[in-house]
Amino acid sequence: MKKILFVLFLAGCASVNPLSKETTYAQDLVVTPPEANSLEISVEGTQPPKSFPVSANQEYLIGKDSVIGMVRYYSVMKNDSLIEIARMFNLGFNSIEDANPGLDPFVPPVDTRVIVSTEWVLPAVKVREGIIINIPEMRLYFFPYKNSRFVYTFPIGIGDDGKETPTGTYSISQKRARPYWYVPKSIRKEDPKLPDVVPPGPENPLGTHALRLSASSILIHGTNRPWGIGRKVSHGCIHLYPEDIPWLFKRVKKGTRVTIVKQPVKAGTRGNRVYLQVHNHGNMNYLREALTVLGRQNLISRVNPAKIKQAVSERTGIPVVISD
Repeated sequence: MKKILFVLFLAGCASVNPLSKETTYAQDLVVTPPEANSLEISVEGTQPPKSFPVSANQEYLIGKDSVIGMVRYYSVMKNDSLIEIARMFNLGFNSIEDANPGLDPFVPPVDTRVIVSTEWVLPAVKVREGIIINIPEMRLYFFPYKNSRFVYTFPIGIGDDGKETPTGTYSISQKRARPYWYVPKSIRKEDPKLPDVVPPGPENPLGTHALRLSASSILIHGTNRPWGIGRKVSHGCIHLYPEDIPWLFKRVKKGTRVTIVKQPVKAGTRGNRVYLQVHNHGNMNYLREALTVLGRQNLISRVNPAKIKQAVSERTGIPVVISD
């Protein structure tokens, strides 16, 4: 099998010009690639996996809990890579790598049991409405309406070091299908071979659709480099898989609320259990952050200190039960 090279294209959309033109619970599940009931998708300029056990429009009911989804296990087949497995389950590379430390991402041994963490603690926000993005976990949550009882979620690529995606509350100010990319001068200085304008098509780093935030230099858009999902790859913009962005684009309206947060440690409940989900986010005191988050939600009295320490030490990105 040819090894996949991480050619992570920096889209440079943090300073892109206006898009003024356009061509128009908890249980484990063992999963193997299905022959039926899978989502077949083909996107121009990309080569997605043959099937998607977790489709781009997977709906998760919330109910009274703040933990959604379930952990799955996948048995590696010949010619698989963690990058491709992640995409099959609508995960970013960071999720599959953190959940399976030490496993070769390019050539994992056949029949290896891979943890597929399609389970999440919802971000703690005042209002569950519209798009909520959590930078440390590199994931987007979409609530179709205020205090929605169901949610959709997608992996994303984010701003690179020094070009971080900003936090804050914004709204969708503009929508463009088949966008043109007006290459900023700062990006052309990095790569003088780039043209002034890149038209729609497989060479366009904005992909097939783009959503502009009210902070006009930031876009939520597709990508022509899907291997960058779950990694720091942009100049601040948010990237989605080519198969995810059309679905989101169709359902998001102008004016939709967009909340971007940094929550490397999230706490939530499912039934009587308390969960902690910890993501790698540089040098920080994860234990202190965990205790702060748990205290803020009045969950300290319900948890086991030893389990908290283990969760913050391992930082697998998988929600773990920390109550007795």
